[in-house]
Amino acid sequence: MLLEINPLVLPDIGLVFWSTIAFLILLFVLGKFAWKPIMKAISEREQGITEAIASAEKVKLEMAQLKNENEALLATAREERAVILKEAKEIKDKMINGAKEEAKAQAAKIIADAQASIVNQKMAAITDLKNQVGNLVIEVSEKILRRELANKGEQENYIKQLTADVKMN
Repeated sequence: MLLEINPLVLPDIGLVFWSTIAFLILLFVLGKFAWKPIMKAISEREQGITEAIASAEKVKLEMAQLKNENEALLATAREERAVILKEAKEIKDKMINGAKEEAKAQAAKIIADAQASIVNQKMAAITDLKNQVGNLVIEVSEKILRRELANKGEQENYIKQLTADVKMN
């Protein structure tokens, strides 16, 4: 039996040859004209991706730095707020204490003025009372003396008695 060659099993050598030549020409043309722009585009794309990653890292670092700065600013602001509140409380306490001291001083002054006024009024009342008592004594004495001195003999005896008392004192 004769072996029969199946054309499907063995490829046609001419077709393989011309396909290889066409592939090599295509490879040469692509290598000569398309390979460099394609590689350049790929390189640019890779460089762009690398730059984007580096930029993203840089932005990430800047964001972390800004976050730290913001936290530091917040801490500083909190400290300043605490200091301001403390100073305000101290000022408030000083003002309250000053007002209390001033009120005490004014109250003491008012009390001293009132006491001085009371003493003055008391002295005025005592003086007035003494004057009234003196006037009453003079009036009573005058009436007694008029009555007793109505008699001339008694008057001379009384004068002698007064002079004797004055000489003894």
